[in-house]
Amino acid sequence: MSNSSPPTVTTEPIRATEPAQAAEPTLLYMMKQLELAVRARLEDIFRPIGLTALQYTALTVLERHPNLSSAQLARNSFVTAQTMADMVTALRDRGLIARRRDPDDLRRFVLGLTDDGQRLLDRYRSEVSVLEAAMLAGLTPAQAADLRVVVRACRANLAPSLPR
Repeated sequence: MSNSSPPTVTTEPIRATEPAQAAEPTLLYMMKQLELAVRARLEDIFRPIGLTALQYTALTVLERHPNLSSAQLARNSFVTAQTMADMVTALRDRGLIARRRDPDDLRRFVLGLTDDGQRLLDRYRSEVSVLEAAMLAGLTPAQAADLRVVVRACRANLAPSLPR
């Protein structure tokens, strides 16, 4: 005969889990939601020409920082080296970027926009500006300027090696 006791059973009712007290979402969550919304809208703009939001971002990085290596472009575009390698191939095949020797170090290869790549960015600049204006709707010019300063500071805090 066993000396073990039967399991204890409580008669207390199970409490329903109460939702969080309408806590503010974290800034990280809000920033991710903003990034996803912007990416979706950029995809809408560029889908008709077969360009992704990530490819568009890489082109704008090269516009601001020409002569980057593929690894540097990946870091500045916030993608992995493998993702960037695939993107570089696609953008080169479309004639939007070119790979050439670094003028400062002829042993190294760098990437830059082609004339077609620059024309594409120029052609869509106003549509992207309209998207940015929609994002900033309701903010005063001073608030939009402050937001730019704050976002730049947050970015610098997390990725100090990236160009400004």
